[in-house]
Amino acid sequence: MTRQVPGNAVTTPAKGLLPTLVRWVDADHLPEGPEAMLAAPKEVDWARCVPFILLHLACLGVLWTGASPVAVWTAVTLYFIRMFAITGFLHRYFSHRTFSTSRAFQFIMALWTATAVQRGALWWASTHRHHHRHSDDPEDKHSPVVDGFWWSHVGWITAKRNFPTDYGRVPDLAKYPELVFLNRFDVLVPVLFFGALYGAGAWMESAGVATSGAQMLVWGVVSTVVLFHGTACINSLAHVFGRRRFLHTGDDSRNSLLLSLITLGEGWHNNHHRYQATVRQGFFWWEFDPTWYLLKALSWTGLIWGLKPVPASVYAEAAGAADVAGTAEEAEQSA
Repeated sequence: MTRQVPGNAVTTPAKGLLPTLVRWVDADHLPEGPEAMLAAPKEVDWARCVPFILLHLACLGVLWTGASPVAVWTAVTLYFIRMFAITGFLHRYFSHRTFSTSRAFQFIMALWTATAVQRGALWWASTHRHHHRHSDDPEDKHSPVVDGFWWSHVGWITAKRNFPTDYGRVPDLAKYPELVFLNRFDVLVPVLFFGALYGAGAWMESAGVATSGAQMLVWGVVSTVVLFHGTACINSLAHVFGRRRFLHTGDDSRNSLLLSLITLGEGWHNNHHRYQATVRQGFFWWEFDPTWYLLKALSWTGLIWGLKPVPASVYAEAAGAADVAGTAEEAEQSA
């Protein structure tokens, strides 16, 4: 597959720390060339880790700012609002196109997802599409089966080889300049988002509310870090813990109610790996899938449409799997 960096990204040879520092601002600054970076060893790029480490260390700021009901509840609310952006938009729209929308709302979705601080929508989608193509084989970027828990949870995202956006995997998205811009300058929205949190806190403090700009900022960072690890649990745990309804997915994906509670329905991972093109991950009413409920409600507004269902053939396969499991259980009980 041809991999390209759109726009006027630099492609002349360069060495040293400077390209990594520039990439903190311009994610498409690839003087080594995308192919060279994609061929880099599977190892941690410590220079690239600095912002990630600083974000975690910033959580210690709560020791100085303290907590307040408004700051803590803002952090909790932001977790769920942005988790929905990840599950409903980054995953079910940008990665799998399981529903349709207008170009304007597509841009709003990209802005919304950028507040989650999980890089740009095109990088996220291209990485996820790669995962499905190579799930649990040596080319998978974050397989716990191949590389263990820590690499699949956090190590993979720090590797130089996993940094470039493979625009060749997302031609349906790369044709929109506004999406490419947000993807290339993926630090822009997070900076504005954290600045807005600080400003809101300072304004509330001046209005007599028991919080401050620094407190709101720090609790926003705490929410962001917890959000990252909640999302990462799907990479590191959803191929290890849970049950397998569909045994012929070609990987070790599993279904987990606990992970679904953490990620608003993404824990029905075995379902998803069996059929990726549906907006639902909980295939049955008893499989708790808040993202599906919210997307369905959003469709009633006319902002999104064409929500793709689970095919009857997949339901028939699930029924067959249940029959097999029931027969096996009866045989075990009678033994």
